Amino acid sequence: MMNENREHQCDVLVIGSGAAGLSLALRLAPLGKVIVLSKGPRSEGATYYAQGGIAAVFDESDSVDSHVEDTQIAGANLCDEDVVRFIAENAKHCVQWLIDGGVPFDQEGSGSDGSPRYHLTREGGHSHRRILHAADATGMAVQTSLQDNVHQHPNITVLERHNALDLITNQKLGRLHQPNRVLGAYVWNRNREAVETVRAKFVVLATGGASKVYQYTSNPDVSSGDGIAMAWRAGCRVANLEFNQFHPTCLFHPDARNFLLTEALRGEGAYLRRPDGSRFMLDFDERGELAPRDVVARAIDFEMKRLGADCMYLDISHKPADFVSKHFPMIHEKLMTYGIDITKEPIPIVPAAHYTCGGVVVNQSGQTDLEGLYAIGEVSYTGLHGANRMASNSLLECVVYAWSAAESIADQINSVSLPDELPGWDESQVGCSDEEVVIQHNWHELRLFMWDYMGIVRTTKRLERAMRRIQLLKDETHEYYSNFRVSNNLLELRNLLDVAELMVRCALKRKESVGLHYTLDYPEAAGDPHPTILTPDQPC
Repeated sequence: MMNENREHQCDVLVIGSGAAGLSLALRLAPLGKVIVLSKGPRSEGATYYAQGGIAAVFDESDSVDSHVEDTQIAGANLCDEDVVRFIAENAKHCVQWLIDGGVPFDQEGSGSDGSPRYHLTREGGHSHRRILHAADATGMAVQTSLQDNVHQHPNITVLERHNALDLITNQKLGRLHQPNRVLGAYVWNRNREAVETVRAKFVVLATGGASKVYQYTSNPDVSSGDGIAMAWRAGCRVANLEFNQFHPTCLFHPDARNFLLTEALRGEGAYLRRPDGSRFMLDFDERGELAPRDVVARAIDFEMKRLGADCMYLDISHKPADFVSKHFPMIHEKLMTYGIDITKEPIPIVPAAHYTCGGVVVNQSGQTDLEGLYAIGEVSYTGLHGANRMASNSLLECVVYAWSAAESIADQINSVSLPDELPGWDESQVGCSDEEVVIQHNWHELRLFMWDYMGIVRTTKRLERAMRRIQLLKDETHEYYSNFRVSNNLLELRNLLDVAELMVRCALKRKESVGLHYTLDYPEAAGDPHPTILTPDQPC
């Protein structure tokens, strides 16, 4: 017997409630009804936890050309230069839109005309000070401001604890005589534990990245690659999923799964040590602890694998206690709650998956290969990041593509009709599972072997092992999905398995080491920079 189907209708369905999704919703709300899906509480996404800032040319001594050049260098020349310039040129007015909306970026006085002068910081890879920030919690300031504005707009409905299950298209419904187009989505309402239908003129994926595919990640639990997997199943191309950025120092503690330890600790003299207390970074790079992020992450990973150790250690206890507590008060206080006094003892750390540089292929308006479907933010592959993301370009990409996608949708919104009534989700052939342990086991197995085989350092043999295990888990999960009612863990596992396969396929195609992709079998760059693009054989 089928559950009673509940249907929603809107002009634009936005899947994801971070900076990209909320920015687009606010821009389009004056033109029609917008529904925003949030997997958890609306603030629970990568945006909220972003500490750094947003890169934009606000200083007269800086230039768009310089921003473009810095981004290309950081991306190992795999960036699309036209896209990089497009984003850099539109950065200032998009950031100004955030300011006008109430984001409280730090200021340092005012200019000669009385306008605010913003405090700009400089981060790794940038040749100028161009990072606007709100102390060390920029993401929280941006997310909070956008949420406040969304809450006040009558045309925007935010549905919390709603997972997008799959996209609905003409082709999936067997309407082969009609051009293929996205019509909406099936949605798992976790509040009533039922699948509902959303009909929409346009669907926008703003679901973030896929770092939850790894055992250690700095990302919140919602980062499970949902948008990438749904777009792939709907027939869209993906690109550059071999490039996964790892932060070198994440706290290793059972009660703190995603607490980052700022690189400023190493900047102020912290050492990286083995479990026996010996330093190791000088064995890998003459710059020691101040080597670039990817070098440090690889060194830590190498030592952990060589020694069979669970973690390495970050140690600043040789500095005066008052120096440490003054420079790092938040970290000091936070770690004391876990029984770690950083003024007296080293901190257990591991590298952690941090950012997905590839994703769903889009054009400069955020349009995917499927008519009516857009993808913006970390879920997308725009060409901005290339083989490595430069600091503070990620939030910028979110707000620029929210603007460009909104412009594209606004041009069409009155000429596109709401789809006809859609069939409800059929649960007549499935039952309730009494074997949830299968999902938990497969979940843990996936994250562990992806960390070991598709992590910071790779080999062809490791990647092939990962692919064999992915196929086995996909077979088991597909059987489970076909026989039992959906659940949050099942949906996320299904999506992560799809994305894990795409990541490994991309990595196997790239026969070189460049940027974030490092393989022992091909340790040198090939000298022919190009993206890795995968095309689905058939939507499924």
